[in-house]
Amino acid sequence: MRISLLSFLAIGIAVAGASSSSTRLAAQAGAREGTLFVSAVNEKGETVDGLGPDAFVVREDGRRREILRVSRATEPLDVALMVDNSQAAADEVVFFREGLTRFVAAMGEQHRIALIGLAERPTAVVQYTTDKKQLTTAIGRLFSISGSGMTLLDALFETSRGLRKRDSVRAAFVPVVTDGTEFTNRYSKDVTRELRESGAALHAVTIGRFTYSDEHPVRERSFLIDDGPKATGGQRIQLLVANPLGDVMERVARELSSQYKVVYGRADSLYNTGSVEIASARPGITMRGTAAREPGGKK
Repeated sequence: MRISLLSFLAIGIAVAGASSSSTRLAAQAGAREGTLFVSAVNEKGETVDGLGPDAFVVREDGRRREILRVSRATEPLDVALMVDNSQAAADEVVFFREGLTRFVAAMGEQHRIALIGLAERPTAVVQYTTDKKQLTTAIGRLFSISGSGMTLLDALFETSRGLRKRDSVRAAFVPVVTDGTEFTNRYSKDVTRELRESGAALHAVTIGRFTYSDEHPVRERSFLIDDGPKATGGQRIQLLVANPLGDVMERVARELSSQYKVVYGRADSLYNTGSVEIASARPGITMRGTAAREPGGKK
């Protein structure tokens, strides 16, 4: 059953902190540490295993910070899997079903995935769940809606707002879209701001040429799929045709489910802007990182 995206936004539970002196000391120590969830991939886009602290370079406000600890990220991901089921995707639906099914299968059992359709209006087909059977069944029933356009910017904006109410520490949005008609009145800068404030990384898989247009919806979508991934520690994967989508979606799933948890020392300063960059200290490795979320979407 398809439900409105607004009614789909689940609310996380806030836990009040204790007031003991030991808790206050722990909070002060935590304030001097920052946490990034980092993907490390080689030149073929495959994950790189076995990296230690010496492989990571973190800069905060332009200054290099000490890497304190590196481990495998075990915290569950909240993944919003978005699919273009508008009329423009009619010829690609078979590839979309295969690609999304392989993505779900390649993700770990503990990760929570939502499925959101983009035709006509953002629609939650499946709420965040670890039930892979439910997800694959819904994916198998996807079809394009005749006469409809896509609502990517609206979906990203609304899903970002909903994510703020969840208690996950890491999250990703993975839209799979064509270059068909887009319907939105939003501006890309507003959507990108919401993405950043929600703490979700945007991994956009785009199919088609996405040529420039002066029409507001198409122009703003082009800006968003270029700027959004860069601003959130994600990526844009551009395909001309949908045939390779299955392999691409498996690779994205492996990247997300194989992230590192990188803890670094923060400067004890009142003037931190929160600008953090992650890079590789080794050639041939690309790193993408997103700061750990706090309840309410604050990073």
